[in-house]
Amino acid sequence: MRLVIATCSVTYTGRLTAHLAEATRLLMVKADGAVLIHSDGGSYKPLNWMSPPATMRVLEPDAEQSAAGITEVWRVTAEKADDTLTVLISEIHHDSTHELGYDPGLVKDGVEADLQRLLAEQIDRLGAGHTLIRREHPTPIGPVDILASGPEGTVAVELKRRGDIDGVEQLTRYLELLNRDPLIAPVTGVLAAQQIKPQARTLAEDRGIRCVVLDYEDMKGEDAATPRLF
Repeated sequence: MRLVIATCSVTYTGRLTAHLAEATRLLMVKADGAVLIHSDGGSYKPLNWMSPPATMRVLEPDAEQSAAGITEVWRVTAEKADDTLTVLISEIHHDSTHELGYDPGLVKDGVEADLQRLLAEQIDRLGAGHTLIRREHPTPIGPVDILASGPEGTVAVELKRRGDIDGVEQLTRYLELLNRDPLIAPVTGVLAAQQIKPQARTLAEDRGIRCVVLDYEDMKGEDAATPRLF
């Protein structure tokens, strides 16, 4: 990766036209061909960029650009579109190249798939007397995360990291379909999440859907302490 801190202006043309007036910025040139323009603010998001595949050429400024103090011109063109990123550099304050090596990628912990697996293994968190029927129970509009059997019949569980109104609406649609099946009806619903918004809880309770808050860290601890054959 090449890191350049330079006083520059930037113009993007293509699907739209955008211009950054001259200022000191961080220019990142990645091995995959991406070029990103960052300021000293705005968190992770670049001010402008060119996604790969792209080709960058470093050009000499023309007479007019030289007269304006431009010392270097970067022309970055997309290979699969007509988009062009032009960087006019007046002064380079820092220029370094770094070999970062192999990146194994981001591993996410606590996603909905993790919650589903742990709740299936610890189904009694729904309450005493619950047993797992299956995960990813199919319906014509998508799979129900968990289908379980409880003391009062079949239970459909919708899992979310953060339970909101959309999750309640999704579970409501599943329940309408599942309750048409005489083999498993009546089916009640549970919205299970690490956090449940007050509006979602109110709507869920109004529709007879139970809310269960899951402590992911606690679930991981129980899971790790449970003896396994495999």
